[in-house]
Formats: sequence, structure tokens, C-alpha cells
Amino acid sequence: MAKLTNEEILAYLEEATILELNELIGAIEEKFGVTAAAPVAVAAAASDEATGPSEVTVTLTDVGGTKVAVIKAVREVTGLGLVDAKGIVDNTPSVIKENIKPEEAEEIKAKLVEAGATVEVK
Repeated sequence: MAKLTNEEILAYLEEATILELNELIGAIEEKFGVTAAAPVAVAAAASDEATGPSEVTVTLTDVGGTKVAVIKAVREVTGLGLVDAKGIVDNTPSVIKENIKPEEAEEIKAKLVEAGATVEVK
């Protein structure tokens, strides 16, 4: 059997369909007793760590000039009653939500900033 060059292998991979690539991976796994899943999982975990924290805390740092609007926004994002939301706003700086996904934190921050508050996400 003739030895293939790296360029020939890469050319084949560029032209192959997903089904053909999947069959090739299966054949390599079977022939050499390896699995392609482990390195992918490790790479995904390393990628997640590099992008930032997986859980953050949203803290209300300043109410601004529209206290009533901020109280309403706190009620909306926390589901608390009026008295509890007012207590959080009155005791600024206050934690609004802890250990949440960064995407959810950004949504909460946007609502509170829109109401006139200053918010910190850590």
C-alpha cells in the first residue's frame, strides 16, 4: 500500500461527507481501540473555563434617581413582594441573585440599568 501524504489526507477530509467522516472515525476507533469522544469533552471543558465563570452574582450597587422604578425591576427579576423588594433597594449595596448563569445575569442587569440603577456582575 502506498503511503499517503498529509496533503492527500487533508484533501480527502475536505471533500468527505459527514457520513463518510463518521464511518472513518468509527473504523479508526475499532482498529486502534480508541475513542474520539474523550478529547472533545476535555477540549469543551477547557473552552468553558477560558470563557469566564459559569456562575455569577448580581449586586445592586446604586439606586439612582428612580427608586420606585428600581423597586419594580427588583420585584420583576426576583419574584419578591413589594416590602421585600423595597428592603433590598433600601439596603443598597444588595445582592439581587447569586450563583446564576452569566446570560441570566446580563438580562437582570439590563432590566435594572433600564430602571436607573447601577449594577455589578461578578
